[in-house]
Amino acid sequence: MSAPLYDFSPLVRMLVMGVLLASGPLLMVYLRHRRSTPLGRLHALTLVTLFLTFDLVMFGAFTRLTDSGLGCPDWPGCYGNASPLGASEAIDAAQQAMPTGPVTPGKAWVEMVHRYLAMGVGVLIIVLAAAAWLGRKPMDDRHPINPWWATTTLVWVCIQGAFGAWTVTMKLFPAIVTLHLLGGYILLALLTVQAVLLARQQDLFATTAVSAFLRKAIYMVLALLILQALSGAWVSTNYAVLACTDFPNCQGSWWPQMDFGRGFEIWRPLGYSQDGSHISFQALTAIHYMHRLLAALTLASLAALAWHLSKKQALRGHARALGFLLTLQLATGMSNVVLDWPMVAAVLHTGGAGALVVVIVRLLVATHSPSGLRA
Repeated sequence: MSAPLYDFSPLVRMLVMGVLLASGPLLMVYLRHRRSTPLGRLHALTLVTLFLTFDLVMFGAFTRLTDSGLGCPDWPGCYGNASPLGASEAIDAAQQAMPTGPVTPGKAWVEMVHRYLAMGVGVLIIVLAAAAWLGRKPMDDRHPINPWWATTTLVWVCIQGAFGAWTVTMKLFPAIVTLHLLGGYILLALLTVQAVLLARQQDLFATTAVSAFLRKAIYMVLALLILQALSGAWVSTNYAVLACTDFPNCQGSWWPQMDFGRGFEIWRPLGYSQDGSHISFQALTAIHYMHRLLAALTLASLAALAWHLSKKQALRGHARALGFLLTLQLATGMSNVVLDWPMVAAVLHTGGAGALVVVIVRLLVATHSPSGLRA
């Protein structure tokens, strides 16, 4: 059964659902930190929002991997309803018309739970932005963080909502889905910056001086990590994980037959090339293999950074976190290939990438390069 791509009639009910979901974390933060300072409560709420955003990114991966992205083919509701309960007849009709299609009751619920969680995170970010502006005046000789960080985060989450809508209405267009996942990582980075700055304002930790060379290396590793995340999202959204089912080589070769031109045509529908033909297996192989090549470079760079950090007492926690996440990414990445893309490994692989972004961004904010310090 077809449905209008956009139907805003359930929007108010969806917003109410978001407010209800956000009220739980807000109440928890207030009760646990009611004797704290306003800055302390804002810090606690930022950490909770960061945690829930991380969960949202992982649940988004679960939604994509279970083929639930079109479980409700309209936006923001489900066949014009605020939940699959009100859309049960339309969902059943769509399933009967296409039994192996993207619309089933289970997939509809997965998709709508993802939207509810996104609404809840959005409400929390609105509260963070309002609190940042209300508390922008200095107190006790302390200058709060620039409220434009929270405002930028609010603008970005609105952009993320637009990408979420386009993901549905453009039928899982690979470029849109890839940018939507990258946007989730950027949202994690923005919230991480605010959490660290708020912690610094409360003297919960001091920044660490590092060489200018190391600061540049951290920036370079972050850029490489973003490129690798883009590559991984491109693999996932094009369902190219199983183009190579052996490791470390691919299809019994160290350089299998690949079509990089068609594999990296950016603006095209899912499963098709720009000329309208079905995307070839060689193109999917190119997508997969490029991710492997970038993964080798990224893992080596992160390992080198972790080793360098381990030589500084104040940064050994970051070094251990990087070591753990590198091991997790290597194990889950190999499992995706040789174990036929198991769900747990695939979701953890996406979560591991998000955690790496958080650790690297936190490292950048928690360090500084004093003038005149040599590498």
